[in-house]
Amino acid sequence: MGESAITVRRAAAEGADATLLMEELSRMLLSITGSSGRASFDAEQMQQPGCCFALAYDPHGNPVGCGAFRPLEEGIAEVKRIYARDGARGVGSALLAFLEAEARRLGYRQVWLETRLVNLRAVRFYLAHGYREIAAYGDYIGKADAVCLGKTLGDSMEG
Repeated sequence: MGESAITVRRAAAEGADATLLMEELSRMLLSITGSSGRASFDAEQMQQPGCCFALAYDPHGNPVGCGAFRPLEEGIAEVKRIYARDGARGVGSALLAFLEAEARRLGYRQVWLETRLVNLRAVRFYLAHGYREIAAYGDYIGKADAVCLGKTLGDSMEG
């Protein structure tokens, strides 16, 4: 049961493990979507209040995933840069659970995110974890290749 062996913890977005994983993510996104996604993420912003950057490690202490959130609007955090190395089972789920718990702890009521429609693996992953399609927000308004997803934190789920 590898999933329980994954450790997720807050980390510096500028650290060596974070940099390595985000470079891998950028290359993967570039191959899938034609965009690395780098322009929509500022690692230095992760030091500010209301932000969280996390790394996932396997039982041997190897970095296997990363993820983050930042404030979007009152009560809403935006999930960014979720990535799990190929073959690292349970990492994405562990990261998402950690980020949602941290967001809830910081007082966020909802989490939103954007991914590209062509990134079917990501779309399926988020839908399987209780996210639902929401209206496009911010820079994603009017972008036909983007899908925005959201989830209400806490006991109740809003459709």
